[in-house]
Amino acid sequence: MKDVVLVGCGYVADLYMRSFDVMTDMRVTGAHDRDPERLRAFCARWDLRPLPDMDAVKEAGHKGALALNLTNPAAHVAVSRELLDAGLHVWSEKPMTLSMDDARALHALAAAKGVHLASAPSSVLSEAAQALGRALRAGIAGRPVVAYAEMDDGFIPQAPYRLWRSESGAPWPAGDEFRTGATLEHAGYWLSWLIALFGPVRTVVAASAELVPGKEGVEGVPDFSVATLFFHSGMVARLTCSIAAPVDRRLRVVGETGTLTVPEAWDNATRVKFRRRLVLRRRLIESPLARRVVVSANPHPHVAPKGAAAMNFALGPHEMLDAIAAGRTPRLAGDYALHLTEVTLAIHNAGEGAGAQAMSTRCEVMEPMPWAL
Repeated sequence: MKDVVLVGCGYVADLYMRSFDVMTDMRVTGAHDRDPERLRAFCARWDLRPLPDMDAVKEAGHKGALALNLTNPAAHVAVSRELLDAGLHVWSEKPMTLSMDDARALHALAAAKGVHLASAPSSVLSEAAQALGRALRAGIAGRPVVAYAEMDDGFIPQAPYRLWRSESGAPWPAGDEFRTGATLEHAGYWLSWLIALFGPVRTVVAASAELVPGKEGVEGVPDFSVATLFFHSGMVARLTCSIAAPVDRRLRVVGETGTLTVPEAWDNATRVKFRRRLVLRRRLIESPLARRVVVSANPHPHVAPKGAAAMNFALGPHEMLDAIAAGRTPRLAGDYALHLTEVTLAIHNAGEGAGAQAMSTRCEVMEPMPWAL
């Protein structure tokens, strides 16, 4: 049995619990939150053992559990540092940190302690992501030329978000979301795929801006960004992220013979499709008939849709525990997590005048999941 312990019982913690419910070989051994009322409501909803303080969390972690840092973004560094310093493996909800100095410090601390620090999101381990990777390795679309990634979530400032509640009654953390910014909150959903598929990013050319000021009293935090990513492999990708433009969460990889399309980032089982490019009556078109790309096995349990998402948040912690048991580095830990953080921060902080930013970190191309070979 794979054991995890939770720190932070807010909105996202309920999404993790819905995922653990479908993972028959995982269990939550306890949960902690600094707010006693929030802890009580969360543990009552999910029938969990409440952990009164961080000492209790560390004790549970030393008994073999993976510590999940699901606190608000501003608390990520302090909580992860305390857990790592105690010699625990840590899975951090995104963003892992809000600065590269903190990211490097945590990365170094994990290495010094001989433990692993991994970062969400998990969707890069999903059926859809792995199917796309399989299609690229098989050359279905020929040599990939460019990728277009959209992460637009609609005009969120006008959404009825004050009415949004998690299953245990936690409100959607609007203040945290707006203070952190759309890029740090959401760009990782596609960045994680792009880095896994095409390797590390060499240069980021980006711009970011605040389009809707005054959200929950927040001023000066970008809610829009667009980036061109130049990979060491030679691949180029464009990523757009906002909470203003109409909902569009597609990824398209254009190859020399056609296009691979993933229609929805937040659905682990979304259909990956290939459309061949052809000439018809002196016109160049993409075939109206799409071929679905599939993996050969039942890859992982799926989670029923909740709101806009149909994602299994437990995929990352599950793979991490498998890796630790096998004595290898988890796919979403170490250099990968640090590089993902650097690229995300480069885009978020770009503003109007950053220009070309050379990345100082690198990671290996991610190994596909065994069931997607």
